[in-house]
Amino acid sequence: MADRPLDESTRLAVERTRLAHERTLMAWIRTSTSLIAFGFTIFKFFQYLATEEHHRTIVSPWIVGILMILLGLTALALAWIQHRQAMTALRAEVGTMPYSISAIMAGLIAGLGLIALIVVILRL
Repeated sequence: MADRPLDESTRLAVERTRLAHERTLMAWIRTSTSLIAFGFTIFKFFQYLATEEHHRTIVSPWIVGILMILLGLTALALAWIQHRQAMTALRAEVGTMPYSISAIMAGLIAGLGLIALIVVILRL
């Protein structure tokens, strides 16, 4: 089917499907960014409190921060893989399509998440 030009209704349906996949990835990017930022914030906030007061917590904020950042990075990676598979399947059906800007954003957010993870692990 990729060799023939698409009729108008099919072309619009493909575009709606592609944009639905883009919106889904963007939703996962927002969720992952929130998890990464919240994990980093928890670590930094409790790191600041530790300099003010010395008290024991049940679960270390360092562990909670790392787990939240890892959860955000994992969700982002899985969403990117799912998006890539969906775009590959759609491209096989209809031919070439525009490149995904949301996939680029997912990569940039993943990079920032990795930096946050390194900062938290090294306790900077």
